[in-house]
Amino acid sequence: MNKTSPSFFYMVLTGLLMFTSLSFAQNGSLTLNEDPELSQVIELKKAINKEESDSNNYKIQIYSGSLSNAESTKSKFNSSVGKWSSQLVYETPNYKVWVGSFRSRLEADRALIEIHKKFPSAFIFKPKKEKE
Repeated sequence: MNKTSPSFFYMVLTGLLMFTSLSFAQNGSLTLNEDPELSQVIELKKAINKEESDSNNYKIQIYSGSLSNAESTKSKFNSSVGKWSSQLVYETPNYKVWVGSFRSRLEADRALIEIHKKFPSAFIFKPKKEKE
């Protein structure tokens, strides 16, 4: 095909017109009308999912005993290690200090190696699911 032939000219012109029309095809606007209660339901679902997934995770217990010793152990952990969140839990008859919320046993084992340096009696466990 010769570059000066009319058919070549029409093919190039057709190609350019198609290209320019495609470049203008993406303009537009989007309006979302969301029910205000929907965001509340989403937040509630997130909270429920967090509670459910948290009960499936591994934790590390660093202390079990009296309230005063549990509080001091928790503050000692937060100041010395402090990489993971700690919580004070009461299970009759003892107060316990639990650390972290690890998705896998391997992740918990890695944390336990570091925690054992300051708290040698620490151990890994999986909290029991509460029956309804």
